[in-house]
Amino acid sequence: MAPRTKTPQPPAPHAADSHDLIRVHGARENNLKDVSIELPKRRLTVFTGVSGSGKSSLVFSTIAAESQRLINETYPAFVQGFMPTQARPDVDVLDGLTTAIIVDQQRMGSDPRSTVGTATDANAMLRILFSRLGKPHIGPPGAFAFNVPSVTASGAITVERGNKKTEKATFSRTGGMCPRCEGRGSVSDIDLTQLYDDSKSIAEGAFTIPGWKSDSWWTVRIYAESGFLDPNKPIAKFTKREMQDFLYKEPTKVKVEGSTLTFEGLIPKIQKSFLSKDREAMQPHIREFVDRAVTFATCPECEGTRLTEGARSSKIKKISIADACSMEIRDLAEWVRGLDEPSVAPLLEALQQTLDSFVEIGLGYLALDRPSGTLSGGEAQRVKMIRHLGSSLTDVTYVFDEPTIGLHPHDIRRMNDLLLRLRDKGNTVLVVEHKPEAIAIADHVVDLGPGAGTAGGTVCFEGTLEGLRASDTVTGRHLDDRAVLKDEVRKSTGALEIRGATSHNLRDVDVDIPLGVLTVITGVAGSGKSSLVHGSIPAGENVISVDQSPIKGSRRSNPATYTGLLEPIRKAFAKANGVKPALFSANSEGACPTCNGAGVIFTDLGMMASVSSPCEDCEGKRFQALVLDYHLGGRDISEVLAMSVAEAEEFFGSSGEAPLPAAHKILDRLVDVGLGYLSLGQPLTTLSGGERQRLKLATHMADKGGVYVLDEPTTGLHLADVEQLLGLLDRLVDSGKSVIVIEHHQAVMAHADWIIDLGPGAGHDGGQIVFQGTPEDLVAARSTLTGEHLAEYVGE
Repeated sequence: MAPRTKTPQPPAPHAADSHDLIRVHGARENNLKDVSIELPKRRLTVFTGVSGSGKSSLVFSTIAAESQRLINETYPAFVQGFMPTQARPDVDVLDGLTTAIIVDQQRMGSDPRSTVGTATDANAMLRILFSRLGKPHIGPPGAFAFNVPSVTASGAITVERGNKKTEKATFSRTGGMCPRCEGRGSVSDIDLTQLYDDSKSIAEGAFTIPGWKSDSWWTVRIYAESGFLDPNKPIAKFTKREMQDFLYKEPTKVKVEGSTLTFEGLIPKIQKSFLSKDREAMQPHIREFVDRAVTFATCPECEGTRLTEGARSSKIKKISIADACSMEIRDLAEWVRGLDEPSVAPLLEALQQTLDSFVEIGLGYLALDRPSGTLSGGEAQRVKMIRHLGSSLTDVTYVFDEPTIGLHPHDIRRMNDLLLRLRDKGNTVLVVEHKPEAIAIADHVVDLGPGAGTAGGTVCFEGTLEGLRASDTVTGRHLDDRAVLKDEVRKSTGALEIRGATSHNLRDVDVDIPLGVLTVITGVAGSGKSSLVHGSIPAGENVISVDQSPIKGSRRSNPATYTGLLEPIRKAFAKANGVKPALFSANSEGACPTCNGAGVIFTDLGMMASVSSPCEDCEGKRFQALVLDYHLGGRDISEVLAMSVAEAEEFFGSSGEAPLPAAHKILDRLVDVGLGYLSLGQPLTTLSGGERQRLKLATHMADKGGVYVLDEPTTGLHLADVEQLLGLLDRLVDSGKSVIVIEHHQAVMAHADWIIDLGPGAGHDGGQIVFQGTPEDLVAARSTLTGEHLAEYVGE
C-alpha cells in the first residue's frame, strides 16, 4: 500500500501582510462626532455626503494631515524649524497610515512669474535642452529663465593664499529675464492725470488720490515742506528738476517742523501703497481708483514672452524657447518627439513623458507660458496630478478633492481611468466626490451625514456602491436622480450681443446670449467657455460675476463679517444698550485682551507643533466680560454668533425676539443658497469649497444688477443640493434677472432655457459655437459631445 501523503498546509500569513487597513477611531476634527472607520488599503475609496457633512474633515484634516505630520517628524529638528508646524488632529487612534500625497483644488499661486511650465518642471527641462542644443549658444540654463536677471559686477577681492594679495575680479551671469518687464510679460503704466490736477498747486489740493487731502500729513507737510518743491506753484509749471523729484525721487530723510520724515517720489509711493496690495482685498473706491490709474500693456521689448533678446535668438530647428512655451502642449509634445539627439536622450525622454501626461490628463490645450493663476480649480488640480502619473512610488495614499470639478462628462471617464491606474499600481486612493459617474468606480464607499454642519459628522453608510444605492441615506436616495427636460422654456426678452470675440482660442465668434432666461454655456474643458463669458461680456454695473476665485479671509473672518451681517447686528446691540458699536466686534474694542479676540491662545514651541488652547478668560467667546453683560432680545453677542443661520433668521425675523429687517434680509439670502446650517461665527477657514462658493453667491444676490454670470455654481454641491440650486436660479430669473451659467452638470443643462455649446474640442480645436438652442433640440440632434452625454443622462 502506497504511503498516504498529507496535503500541505498553506503557510501562515506573514505578520507584515496583516496591515491592510487604515483604522480611524474617535475622530472629532471640526464637526466629526467620534467617527470610527476602517478603510481598505490599495483600493479606491470614495467619500460622499452633502456639502459640509464632514468629508474634508475626515479625509484631509484627519487622515492626510496626520500622515504629513508624522513624515515631517522624521526630519531633523533643524529642518523642522523651517517647515510649517502642524498640530495633531483631534482623534484617539490613527493606525496603518501610509505616506499621503494631497492633490487638492486649491488655486495655484497667482504670482505673475508662475506659469504652467514653472509649476510642473517642464520649463526646467526645456531650459537645459536649449542650453545644450540651441544655436547660437548663449549660456547655461539660467540664460533661458525669465526669473533670472543678468548680473555684472567688478571690484577688488582679497585672496588669502600664502601672502595676502588683492586682485581685480569681474563677475557676470547671463539671465533670461527681460529687463524692461522684469520677467512679467506686461508693463504697468500709471496715468498721471488720475493722480493730480496739474493746473493746481499742492497747497490748493492738486492730488486726486483717495485719502490724500490737501491738509493730510504726507501731502502738505512732506511734499510741500520738503524744500524740493514749491507748494504754491501749479504742478504744470514745475521745472524739469522739480518734476523729477516730485515723481521719482529716491526715499530721502527731510526735517519738517522738527520731525524727521521720509520724502519719496509720487510714483514709487503709489506703487508701494496701492499696487503692491492684493486688488481683491482693497476697498471698492480704492480698487476703482487703481483700475482707473493703472494700465497694463504687453511688454514692447519682449513682446510678452518675458525673455531677453538673447534667449529668444537661440533656436533648435527654427524654434526658440519662447515659441516652444507658447505652443499648445500637444503640439510641443510632437515637436519634442521629432528631436533625435543621443547626447540628451534621457532629458528628451523625461520631457516627453511630462508633456504626454498633460495630453493624457486632458490638458493638451494649455501652453507652458499660461500664468498658473489663470487656471480654473479643476485645471490646477489636474496640473498637480502630472508629477504623480509617471511616479514609481507604490503603497502611497493619494488624496483627491473632487477631481472631476470643471470636467465635461466626456472628460470624467478619462479622469476615472487615471484614478484606477493609480490604484492598480498598489496605491490607496481616497476621493471626496459628488458626481455619480465618479462614485461608480469606487471599491468602497463612505457616506457622511446625515445633514451638514452640526447635523452631520457621522458615518451613515459604509460598503459597496450597490449597498449605498439600496441604503436609505440622502446620497443613496439621490444617486439615480436625473433631471428631466422642460416641457416649456421661457422666451427671451432681449439679447446680449457679442461680435468678433477673439479672446484666447475663440475664433471670431458672433453670438447673441438671450436675456431674461436661464442660459447655460457648456463644452469640453478648454473649449473657450470662460473666454467667451468673462472675456467678451462687457463688465458693467449691470453685470454681476460670481467666479471660482477663493474667498479672502483669515480665521477671524466668518459668515457674519463676510456678508456684512455683523454691521446691523452691532448697531442694534449698541442702540439697545446705549454704547458704541465697536464694543461688539471681536476685532476691535470688544476683544478679550488676553487672546486679542481670537478665542484661543497659541503657544509657539519652535520646531514642534504650535499648541492652541481655548482662552481661559473669555472661555473661547472672544469678547471681554463687560461686553457680554449687554443683551439684545435676551441674548449676548457671543450667543448670537453661535446661532445657526436658520436660528438667526427666526430670531431677527418680524415675529422673532429681536426684529431687525437689515439682518433678516442677509440671512434670507444665506438660507436661499442652502447655508441655513452654518453658524454665524464659524471661521471661514473651516468652510468647504462648495460652502464658500455659495456664501459668495449669497453676498452678490444683494447687488443691483440685471445679468448674473455664474461660473460652475454646482462645484462642491451634493446631488440633493443641486435641486435647491436649480430652484434658486429659477427664482432669480422669475424676479426679472438674466442668468448665464458656465456649467458641466447635466441637471443644470437639462433645466436651461437656452444652451450655447462650444467646441468641438479644446484649445485650437475649440473656440467655435457648435450648437445653440433649447436642451430638447440639443438632445434630439446629438450632434455634439455635450448632446450625446445629455441624451444619455435624460434617458432619451
